[in-house]
Amino acid sequence: MKSLEGKVAVVAGATRGAGRGIACMLGEAGAVVYCTGRNSRERPNTEGVFAGRPETIEETAEMVSARGGVGIAARTDHLDEAEVQALFKRVAKEQGRLDVLVNDISESEEHEWKPFWKLSTEKGLRALRQGLHTHIITTRHAAPLMVKQRSGLVVEIGDGDGLYYRGNLFYDLVKVTAGRLAYGWAEELRPHGVASVYLTPGFMRTEVVLERFAATEANWREVAERSAAARGYGLAGSESPFFVGRAVAALAADPNVIEKSGGLYSSWGLSEEYGFADVDGSRPHWWTYFSEHFPNFVNATPQTGLRWKAERDAGKK
Repeated sequence: MKSLEGKVAVVAGATRGAGRGIACMLGEAGAVVYCTGRNSRERPNTEGVFAGRPETIEETAEMVSARGGVGIAARTDHLDEAEVQALFKRVAKEQGRLDVLVNDISESEEHEWKPFWKLSTEKGLRALRQGLHTHIITTRHAAPLMVKQRSGLVVEIGDGDGLYYRGNLFYDLVKVTAGRLAYGWAEELRPHGVASVYLTPGFMRTEVVLERFAATEANWREVAERSAAARGYGLAGSESPFFVGRAVAALAADPNVIEKSGGLYSSWGLSEEYGFADVDGSRPHWWTYFSEHFPNFVNATPQTGLRWKAERDAGKK
């Protein structure tokens, strides 16, 4: 029996990238996976930086089924509360339960690395709506199903497993606040047996990244060696989107995942703990690679001299 057979998941933002990788690996573990997003074959997305891209939720759902799960495409605009509410009513009606919610809805903006007083306020506030309001609306309507059954897992997908400043005010707000959402939900959901965590992948070979470097999954190592741009971004230390997918599947299958609730985790750290590998058999460790090849960034001193950190209370599990 597969580790997640009989379980039901919703991956919000499953059209491409980490969301697609996560949906596929939940399927690999045997789950029924509702793949949501705005780009469908019948009704393509026409807004934002991903408008016109070829990936669809139907394609993701087919990939989930091909890997042994049950993929179900469900076009949803997660800023539209009525659509989100209808999504979870459908899940409740068709499946009678919800075991995993993954929030991977992107802020869908190209960020500029400038001081905040030189950034577009309109663009920044749009990033907050798309990257945070969607997560709040979605979890608001998913949580009652889990609370009712007194079990489940909410996963916030972010960028970075620490509380350091990420160099762009709005990008930082989206990623750090997603972690804070996971923590807030963990506090309120724990008495009901539901866990909530924040999880970061390393540098991923998403569809967009591979296109940017004119690479494929077959030749990305060669591109990483010969391309100065690829070396500058650290492509050689990258992981596929399936790696963080296996991290989510491992968490979802852990009977003691409630003990991790409220924490910040990484794909590479969970790989060491649970023993899973990427689909090519490798076990990329982004932080080790980043530390070795980009030491000036890793050891950067905050302008204030202060760092925020998350820590467990003494004596608490």
